[in-house]
Amino acid sequence: MKEEDAGPPRRELYALLHLAPDATDEEIRRAYRQWAQVYHPDKYQDPLMKETATQNFQRICEAYEILSDENKRQIYDIYGMEGLTSGLELGPKLNRAEEIKEELERLRRMKEQENISTHVRSSGVILANLSLPHFLVGDGIMRGMAMASQLDSQLSKHDTITMGGNLQVSETSGGGVATAVLRRQLSAVSSIEFMASAGLRALIGVQTTRHLSSHSSATMGISKSLSDGSINLSNSWTRQLSETASGNIELLLGSESYIAVGWRKKDEKMSAAGDLKIGTSSFGASAHYTHRFSSKSHGRIGGRFGSTALEIEVGGGRKISKFSTVRMLYTVGIQGIFWKFELHRGGQKLIIPVLLSSHLNPVFATGAFIIPASVYFLLKKFIIKPYYLKREKLKALENIERTSAQVQEAKAAAEKAQRLLENVANRKRNRQIETNGLVITKATYGSSKVLKKGDESREMNDELASQLFDVTIPLNFVVNDSGQLKLHEGVKKSGIMGFCDPCPGEPKQLYVEYTYCGQRYEVFVDDYAELIVPQEAHRI
Repeated sequence: MKEEDAGPPRRELYALLHLAPDATDEEIRRAYRQWAQVYHPDKYQDPLMKETATQNFQRICEAYEILSDENKRQIYDIYGMEGLTSGLELGPKLNRAEEIKEELERLRRMKEQENISTHVRSSGVILANLSLPHFLVGDGIMRGMAMASQLDSQLSKHDTITMGGNLQVSETSGGGVATAVLRRQLSAVSSIEFMASAGLRALIGVQTTRHLSSHSSATMGISKSLSDGSINLSNSWTRQLSETASGNIELLLGSESYIAVGWRKKDEKMSAAGDLKIGTSSFGASAHYTHRFSSKSHGRIGGRFGSTALEIEVGGGRKISKFSTVRMLYTVGIQGIFWKFELHRGGQKLIIPVLLSSHLNPVFATGAFIIPASVYFLLKKFIIKPYYLKREKLKALENIERTSAQVQEAKAAAEKAQRLLENVANRKRNRQIETNGLVITKATYGSSKVLKKGDESREMNDELASQLFDVTIPLNFVVNDSGQLKLHEGVKKSGIMGFCDPCPGEPKQLYVEYTYCGQRYEVFVDDYAELIVPQEAHRI
């Protein structure tokens, strides 16, 4: 999916007039007058300059006509230009703001109903237990298999049903369970669930959840086993400890009573969790830590300790596509030495634990860890990484070739627009120089990857340089008289007058070098992010 399709609304008209999406009517009129003074065709005698001014003046007038009309602006903000050109044309039935709002609300409800009718999510896990020792003695490699599947369906705005089941087969036995859960949202802060299961653990139950505050919630439940008639009571409390961390306490009273305390933390670079469970017949503790080395790779370490388990697990994984991740883990504990291979794709998981040895031989355990780790790093360095770099380069070259004509046309139009801005931009720049104010010395807009490679790489490779565009002139033009520059959040920068998109479909950034009060500054900013300069944090 292209970036334009996946990102927020582009809002080209706001970018064109250099306005925030929440601009007032007065700000819209003031911006229109400013740009009209620069691009009015009557100001130019040269035929080429006059033609360029006419084209850009028409764009400015169209933007002003839409944004200054309350009805048209409402449609544009929600549906973009498509909403103005098809499906929501203004007429006698939609001639007041109230009627426009009603029509847009009706369309939103229709879209919501369409989403609800197709809102079905599925998830599943397949677990295949393999054993190398059994295979070597001729008993077959498969020790057992388990499958679990779950389907969530939104019945209405407040009702959700979940259907699921699992099946487990070992060497000498097997069994399965089918479950159904109906959840109803009673209010904005409370919900209730009715559940039933059939199979080895047949039961019926009900539980309710309520948000006690913006940071905490509680769940209470009761269930009855249909096999032995026992009743279980459960209570759990969850509290948000910080923006990235939460804790929970769970209490179960019944045939297998226990109390459990847990903690979770997750941010962009890492995730960690820990649990302690003490029951009437068992106890245990577990913890794991996952560190993200990049957007594609991560490492993981974990462990379990208790009356039924003692093991340490270490490994890592890598994202191989937008929806797929592979992971390999090494586990050593009282049950033996294992390799575990995992494939995650969407909500589906394939997990294959391979028992290497039931005996904890130190030499074998060390070799089972070092050998696959060494093989992985050698493959990554000499095969996998070169392959992906070559594939990414080919994709980039194909994209450049496919969009070459479009980009050249857009660059030519932006360069013409910059020529009309140049005189005013230079006057503003000179005034800022005289007052030791804000001067944009260099500004480049384009591919994030190319910008991160640095100036030297860009000069050596013309293909990479073609994915960048110089926007020093338009940024000097939009510096205000008080010596400040602001680019608004949520507005795609390629829509700014004098800008263009030099690499369609690629993530983009803006790089700005500037001087202020005799000091040098620089900053990188994402395509839709706000930029305010000068700032002390940008000083070189």
